[in-house]
Amino acid sequence: MTVSRRAFALGTLAAPLFASLAAAPAWAQAGLSAADREALGRAQTYLRGLTSAQGTFTETGAGGQRRTGRFWLQRPGKMRFEYTNPAGLLVVSDGSNVMRYDPRLNTFQQVPLGQTPLSTFLSRNVSFDQGVRVDDVTIRSSGAFAVTVRDSRRPNEGYAILAFAGSPMRLQEWTVVDAQGSRTRTQLTELRPASGLAASLFQLRDPTRRPGRR
Repeated sequence: MTVSRRAFALGTLAAPLFASLAAAPAWAQAGLSAADREALGRAQTYLRGLTSAQGTFTETGAGGQRRTGRFWLQRPGKMRFEYTNPAGLLVVSDGSNVMRYDPRLNTFQQVPLGQTPLSTFLSRNVSFDQGVRVDDVTIRSSGAFAVTVRDSRRPNEGYAILAFAGSPMRLQEWTVVDAQGSRTRTQLTELRPASGLAASLFQLRDPTRRPGRR
């Protein structure tokens, strides 16, 4: 089955969300100021420290449709997005593959983690200076800031905007814009550190496969 990268957007964490954050050095691109580079440094330190977490989210698609749910992540490589609206929709990364199950359509899709934008965010060492082009850093008077990035290897496949705020700082939301200009916004309504996450959270067998069927 051919699966589009967009199907695993998680905004979701898709086109280049956490796309490979560009060349050397990325932070010197686009005339970034000292304040921009300082903000990037804080964002990178924060993301590297986000090794195990859980929370809730609201996703707003291009047509205004809203989805809600819970998520768990464990770096390197593992994440689970469990939708409560629509109920039953699952997106799971087990460290090797990203799987999507839609019970309404009874469909199961799978792609290698390395072929999705999730791969960089879920890597052991998130970096803004390898594989990504930083297009813009917007800093507000409140101290909140947003970083616009795109995959330097696939610059025409869209971009992502990561928004940080608060004290202590945290990732608040991301917006993914695909190659056609379609936007998906994912707001993290809750995000907190987690420990001792069950291994079963990051496992998903194909529910559509009948017993004994290969």
